[in-house]
Amino acid sequence: MSSSIVARTSQLSVAGTKERNEDDCGIEIPTEPLLNTKGLAAVIADGMSGSEAGQQASRACVQGFLLDYFSTPESWAVKSSAQKVLSALNRWLYSQGQQYGGTKGMVTTLSAMVIKSNTAYLFHIGDTRIYRLRNGELELLTTDHRLKVRGNKAYLTRAMGIELHVDIDYRKVLVEIGDIFLLTTDGIHEFLSDQRIRDILNQSPENLEDVTRRIITEAEQNGSDDNLTCQCLAIEKLPSANEKEFYNKLTELPFPPPLEPGMILDGYKILRYLFSNKRTEVYLVQDQQTGNKLVLKAPSVNYDDDPDYINHFLHEEWAGRRINNPHVMKVMGINRPRQCLYYLTEYIEGQSLRQWMNDNPRPKLNQVRDIVEQISKGLRAFHRLEMIHQDLKPENILIDEHGTIKIIDFGSTKIAGIEEIAIPLADDNLLGTVNYTAPEYHLGEPITNRADLFSLAVISYELLTGELPFNKEMLPRNVRRTRYVPAKKHVPEIPLWLDKALEKALSINPQFRYAQLSEFIYDLNHPNKELLEKDKLPLIKRNPVGFWRGLAVILLLINLFMLYYFNS
Repeated sequence: MSSSIVARTSQLSVAGTKERNEDDCGIEIPTEPLLNTKGLAAVIADGMSGSEAGQQASRACVQGFLLDYFSTPESWAVKSSAQKVLSALNRWLYSQGQQYGGTKGMVTTLSAMVIKSNTAYLFHIGDTRIYRLRNGELELLTTDHRLKVRGNKAYLTRAMGIELHVDIDYRKVLVEIGDIFLLTTDGIHEFLSDQRIRDILNQSPENLEDVTRRIITEAEQNGSDDNLTCQCLAIEKLPSANEKEFYNKLTELPFPPPLEPGMILDGYKILRYLFSNKRTEVYLVQDQQTGNKLVLKAPSVNYDDDPDYINHFLHEEWAGRRINNPHVMKVMGINRPRQCLYYLTEYIEGQSLRQWMNDNPRPKLNQVRDIVEQISKGLRAFHRLEMIHQDLKPENILIDEHGTIKIIDFGSTKIAGIEEIAIPLADDNLLGTVNYTAPEYHLGEPITNRADLFSLAVISYELLTGELPFNKEMLPRNVRRTRYVPAKKHVPEIPLWLDKALEKALSINPQFRYAQLSEFIYDLNHPNKELLEKDKLPLIKRNPVGFWRGLAVILLLINLFMLYYFNS
C-alpha cells in the first residue's frame, strides 16, 4: 500500500464559440512532504462574461489559490487555510473591480477541491460544479448559486468579487480508491446531462484525456455557446491505513543506545546527563562542528515498541521546528544524517517555573503579571499556527538567567493540520496533567485554544496564592462538582477585580471563559467593571440557563404537589 496519494489527472479548457476563454483551471500535486501535510488541489473558475475583467478574475483566483494555499503553514487545517486564501482573493478582486464600476469588474465563480489523506475538502461559490463518480454512479457534490427568473433566464446569486465579504460553501467527503472527481464550468453541464457525463466517464475511466476531450466535444455538439472547461482526477492510491506498514515507517530509525559522557553521536559530544522521566532521556551535548552547547532529547527505551508514543515524539520535533518565538524553546534543525531517533533543542540555563515558585512563595503582583504575559506570548505563537500546547504547567516552563520565559515540551501538542492525516492509531490517551488540564478533556468535549487559557489561569492563580483554584482535584469524576475558590480567601489583599478575572478564565464551561488570551492579560492589569457588576445582576441575567432550569424544577414540584393534593 502507498504512503501518499496517487492520482491520475487531466484537464482541458477551450473558448468554444466565444472570442476569448474566460474560464481557467489548475491542478497542483506537490511532492512530499507537502503532499502529506497539505494534500493536492484542483481549482476551476468561470469569469463572469458580463464583467469587464472576467478573464483576469478567473486566472487570478486559480493561480492565487494554488500558490497561496500551499504557502500557508503546514500546521493549519485545510478549511482555515483555504478559507483565509479565498477571503483574501475575494477582497482583492472586489477592490480591483471598483475601477471597472462595482459588479461589472473582476467577478468569477469558483470551485476548489483539496484532497488530503483520505478526505476531500470542497469550497464552492457560483455555478461551477464538482462531481464524484463512485462504483459507476455520478453524484453532484456542489449546489449552484443561481436564481431562475421569467423567460428561462438565470442569474448568479453568489460569486467571487461581487461583495467585500463572500459566503463560500464548504463540505468534506471521504475519498476511496477508484473515485473519479470531475470539475466543470456551466458551458459543459448546461449542455450535457449528468447521465451522459456518467456514461462517458464509465466508458473509459482509465483514459482521462479521452474523457475530458469527449465531454467538451459533446457539449459543443449540443450547442454550447460558452467557454468549456473540464477537469478529472482519478484516485489510484491513498495513504496507507495498514498498521504494520505505518509502524515500520515510524521505526526506520532505532532508539539511541545508553549514552555516557564523552560519547559522540552524529558529531554531538555527550557532556553530561541532565534528567529523565519514564518517557524521555535528556542530555547536554556539544556540537563538534560549531562548539555550541545543545540539549539532546531521546525517547526512553521503555517505549521502543509503542507506535503511539513514537508518533507523539516525532510530532514534538515537527511542531517545535515550526515555531519561532523568544518565549518558546527552539528546536534545532539537524543538517546531518541521524543514526537513531532523537532531536536537539537550544540549551537554556535557568530553572523551571516550579523551582522559581518554590523559591518565591509570595511574588509581587507585577512579577506575576510579567510571567503570565510572557507565557501568553509563547502560547499565541502556538495558536497562530493552529496548535494547542495541551500540557501547560510550571514544570514545562523555564526561566532563563535573564528572566525570559520559555515554554517547553511539545509532546502533547494538538496540531490541526496533522490531525487531518489519517493514521491507523487510536489516540485515546488523556493528555495534560491533573489540576492543570481543562475540564473539557475529562468531559470528551471539543478542544480549543481556551483549554490552554484555562491552564494559564491555573498557573496565574497558583503564582498569586500558592494554591490550586478549585475545591476538588480536577478529575473526571469531580469535574461537575468542582467550585472555584476565590483567590482572596488565600490572599485577602488581592484586588476583587483581579479575582474576578481569574474566575472567568477558570470557568468550567469553556464558552464562559475569555475568547482570547489578550483579553485575559488585559483584565489582569485593568479592572473590568462588567465582571464586578455581574454579581449585582438578577439571576436571570447572570445565569439564564440556571434560572430557567431552576424554575422548571420548582414548577415540576408544584405540579406534583397539586396532583398529589387533588387525588388524595
